[in-house]
Order: sequence, then C-alpha cells, then structure tokens
Amino acid sequence: MLPMKIPCPTSRLGWQAGPSPSLSPLIKSWLARPGALTAGLRALGAFHLRVLAEHAQGVPPDEAHAMQLPPGAPVWVREIVMSVDGVDAVMARSLTPLRASHGVWQGMRRLRTRPLADMLYNDRGIHRSAFACSPVARGIALYAPARGTLPARDRGTALLWARRSVFWRMGQPLLVTECFMPGFWAAAAARPQAIHHQRHRP
Repeated sequence: MLPMKIPCPTSRLGWQAGPSPSLSPLIKSWLARPGALTAGLRALGAFHLRVLAEHAQGVPPDEAHAMQLPPGAPVWVREIVMSVDGVDAVMARSLTPLRASHGVWQGMRRLRTRPLADMLYNDRGIHRSAFACSPVARGIALYAPARGTLPARDRGTALLWARRSVFWRMGQPLLVTECFMPGFWAAAAARPQAIHHQRHRP
C-alpha cells in the first residue's frame, strides 16, 4: 500500500492510538502487527474462518465517527470468527457504506468463507489508517458478538483486547475491527516467531 496520511480511528469510548504501554510485549506486538493478520494466524496452525452474520444496518455512532459518516447511515456489516487448530482466535467485524458494498467495496459481499485480506493486500489504491486499540467494553459494537462466541463460563470475566483500522479506496471507508479471543494467546505464546511471519506483506 502507498503511504497516505489518514486519521487514526480513536474515540471517546476508549479507542486510543496504538496499544497501551502497560500491556505485555506479546499483546502489544499482535495489536500493532502490520499487514494481513490472517498470515500470522496461519503461521500458528490450521486456519479456519466461519461467518457469523452479514447484513445491513444503521452505523452506530462510534463506528460512524471512525468512518467519517453520519450516525445511522446505512452500512453493510460482516462478522466472522477465525480459529487456529479448532480454537477461536480472532472475532472480526467489518463494515462499509451500503452503497460502497455495491460499488468500490463490492468484493466484501462475495468473500463467503475467504478472509478479507484476500481483497485488501493486492491493490495499491487502498490505503490503511494506523491502529486504534481498546479493551472490548460495553458500548463498543463488537462487544455483544465477541462475548457471544465465548464459553458461558468466560463471558463475564474474560478481558478482550481489540484493534481497528480504516481502509480507504476511492474515498470510501472500510472499517475493520479485530478482537483477540482468550484462546489465541496460548497459541501465540507457543509460537512467538509467528508475529513476524509475512508481517511486511505489501
């Protein structure tokens, strides 16, 4: 991707530029990992993607701010879970203006069980913002679907960290939020070299 000055999608809900300095080196390194996250997950083990939901909705205020849209504007949403060796690793939520999902970002509707990375990293006309990071708390749109993928015993106690960035193509935004699930960190700790795997993919 070509360098481009794009605002980091921070917000009052806790999204801050980059990982918190208080986090462990392992968590910070994955939250800040550039390139396709899918490549890093595949380096950890057998990769699988399942689609949780694909639908149109009005964009929540926090995501609207990140996408430079008015709250409630119609968007197309895709929510998926990526697993490694049968363990849920990352829950992701992607959204783009509904009109863009039939135009500039129409490929998003045709992915099925393929990762979003398949359409993002081979187009030099796509530009990506820096990462904003946050614990997954109430008020964040990802909160309910991310908690819903956890075992019942963990839903009230697990601390989840997420990152988000905005991809821009021809003036149209695609917001991608990725939440790291509790089971991911054991696999990541066991294979620390995976953080560097294809991290500089163009």
